[in-house]
Amino acid sequence: EMVQGYPGLYRDLQTYLKERIREVLTGAGEAIVVRIFGPELEVLRNKAEEVRVAMSAIEGIVNLHKELMVEVPEVQVELKLDAARRYGLKPGDVRRASAVLVAGEEVGDIFNGGRTYDVQVWTSPEWRHSLTSLQRMLIDTPTGERVRLADVADIAIKPSPNVIKREGGSRRMDVQANVAKRDLESVAKDVQGRLDKIDFPIGYRAVLQGEYIELKAARGRIMLFTGIALVTILLLLQLTFRSWRLAVMTFLTLPFALVGGVLASYIAGGVISLGSLVGFLTVLGIAARNGIMMICHFQHLELHEGEPFGLPLVLRGARERLSPILMTAGAAGLAILPLIIYGNLPGQEIEYPMAVVILGGLATSTLLNLFIVPALYLRFGAGTVERLEQSGTPAPAMSMS
Repeated sequence: EMVQGYPGLYRDLQTYLKERIREVLTGAGEAIVVRIFGPELEVLRNKAEEVRVAMSAIEGIVNLHKELMVEVPEVQVELKLDAARRYGLKPGDVRRASAVLVAGEEVGDIFNGGRTYDVQVWTSPEWRHSLTSLQRMLIDTPTGERVRLADVADIAIKPSPNVIKREGGSRRMDVQANVAKRDLESVAKDVQGRLDKIDFPIGYRAVLQGEYIELKAARGRIMLFTGIALVTILLLLQLTFRSWRLAVMTFLTLPFALVGGVLASYIAGGVISLGSLVGFLTVLGIAARNGIMMICHFQHLELHEGEPFGLPLVLRGARERLSPILMTAGAAGLAILPLIIYGNLPGQEIEYPMAVVILGGLATSTLLNLFIVPALYLRFGAGTVERLEQSGTPAPAMSMS
């Protein structure tokens, strides 16, 4: 609020974690970075302005700006080779002498009272306060004679870039922005669509970088590993129940456990982040574990305790598994509750959305395992224990913990 009241100032509020992550990803501190490559600085400036104007109309873009690569006045010393040769001066001699006299050079240190002071050598102020003074500045020659700098070099003030940034052997300039009130992926797709409509000369190109690129790559990895995990879960379910019917039934009920996480994420802001995806996987694991233990307990009651298949078996099994399931959900919920109470604090950019999804998912996964799984087992579980006995594979003996 304080900085926003000053016109012409660019501001960005960042936490340490957010700033570190963005710096590692792109070297910039914004969520959206359009990096323009090309050889000529003036063309880069024009294209950066064109990109900035195109991005300004995108909903969700805030703090849009381009890098401040401007030309600043610089004193340039260009050696007169013929004149310098007459005095025995080489180009390096003139440049070093003029740099030391104008900018100074550290020649030593003074230690006094536990502190260190640098000793700098340069010329007196009257020799460097104007271009005329620089031209009259005297420098030493190998012969011991002193000559004016203007006699051996052309001195002029010329425009020069205040900063030069290169990447991959090419000069580059960034157009940067942050995202608010929209998810990062949608904004990034709109930005890419605007970039595709801009014509760049030969040798120039624009690349979309920032958090979205890493989010896209990470999401691809997560989806790949999720697919592998789902196939593995299905195979493990079949090995546990020795029944494809029960395995597929349990597998198809698992998405219901994620409904609470989706609703909680929507209430908390409606953005699915990497932390949210981790939360979904956690809820999926909890729901799969409780479902497996519930069905195995049904089989245990029928096979080892002589309980006939039917409604009484399902009711008894659900009652006996009630306490362990509630204890699992309650312990996990209480563990993450402080993260939700204190909200999205600095440093909790990943933990907070994960905690929201887990807490919402625990509610629906608990309902799933206490009501839906017993009802589905009553419908599809008939005869599965008999096939276990015929195949000689014993059902696992389930404990009450």
